[in-house]
Amino acid sequence: MTMKSRTANWFECTVRYERQMEDGMTKKVNELYVVDALSFGEAEESITKEMTAYVSGEFEVKNINPAAYGEVFFSENAADDRWYKARLSFITIDEKTEKEKRTSVTYLVQASTFNGAVKNIEEVMSGTMIDYVIANIMETKIMDVYEHKA
Repeated sequence: MTMKSRTANWFECTVRYERQMEDGMTKKVNELYVVDALSFGEAEESITKEMTAYVSGEFEVKNINPAAYGEVFFSENAADDRWYKARLSFITIDEKTEKEKRTSVTYLVQASTFNGAVKNIEEVMSGTMIDYVIANIMETKIMDVYEHKA
């Protein structure tokens, strides 16, 4: 299994800093990261710690929003360098009315391509007995996801 799945409280953090471009010039960029945290304060502390190791100059945490991901699917494949937001619809049958009921859950999936995201979802979901359909997958601008280090 090359995937691991993790449930947590996820926050999307926008970080603004000066990045050195390939031509040697610097440019202010806004980048989106996801951290797992219990509060806004912890999310800010976590992304600050992660970015300090990565950014040499000053940076600013511009925005923090709770992210409604049911789970995040991490890939252990080094080529999987993109993050896709996937909405799955779980299909259940109401025993009283015998009608089909769909429940949507949003996941964040690490993959290198759209097809890779589909494959990675199928790999994780193959371990479950739940009927589902992939309702939507879209590539995000998320640069990385940081798990809480205890």
